[in-house]
Amino acid sequence: MRPLLALISCASLLAASSALAETRVFIIANPADGYGVDQCLAKGEKCGAQVARTYCQSRDFAQASAYRRVDPDEITGSVPKSGANCSHGHCDEYVAITCQR
Repeated sequence: MRPLLALISCASLLAASSALAETRVFIIANPADGYGVDQCLAKGEKCGAQVARTYCQSRDFAQASAYRRVDPDEITGSVPKSGANCSHGHCDEYVAITCQR
C-alpha cells in the first residue's frame, strides 16, 4: 500500500511541476538597428541569445528557449501581407521569441 501511495504522490508532484512550466511565443517587429542585432535574431545566431533572453525577462519569463525569423504569411490576421509593410524598398521583418517560465 505504501509503495502505491508513494507512486501516486510522485506522479502528482510531476504533474504539478509540469503545470507550472509555461511557454509563450512572442512575435515582434525586427527592424534593422544598425548594430546587427536584427540579423542575429532573424538567423537564430548565438549573438541574438542575450537579446532574446532580455526580452523574455522583461516580460517576467526566466529564459528564451528559441528565436527565429517569421515570415509575415505565417502570422494570421495582425500583420499586413508582403508589400503592405514595405516602404522605400525596405520591408519589416518579424521574429518569434519563445519564452519559458
